[in-house]
Amino acid sequence: MSLNLDNYQKLLEEEKNKLEGELGEIAHRNPDAPADWQTSYPEQSVNSPAPDEKADQDEEFANTSGQESVLETRLLDVNDALERIKHGTFGICAVGKEEIDEDRLKANPAARTCMEHSTE
Repeated sequence: MSLNLDNYQKLLEEEKNKLEGELGEIAHRNPDAPADWQTSYPEQSVNSPAPDEKADQDEEFANTSGQESVLETRLLDVNDALERIKHGTFGICAVGKEEIDEDRLKANPAARTCMEHSTE
């Protein structure tokens, strides 16, 4: 199989930019670990918030933290796929070392495994 690596690299870089943009709206980079994103707790008023306002802030933080986690995980997968392109291992199953079916890569360019090993 001959993959068009330039096409996959372009797709992955576009997804990376999109993910970083979405993360930037709800989180900030950890200055000590730039690959790590952190969700900020919603700003509070100077006065102590009312209990229902505090509950709303806690819920917003929990929702945002969940979104951040999903986006950050996907960004790590995309960055890993870009590294595999650089090192010539893109499209090779991380478990069985066989080629990953191109239909799978079209559906998920960051796939690390073939379908057979996708649950491992």
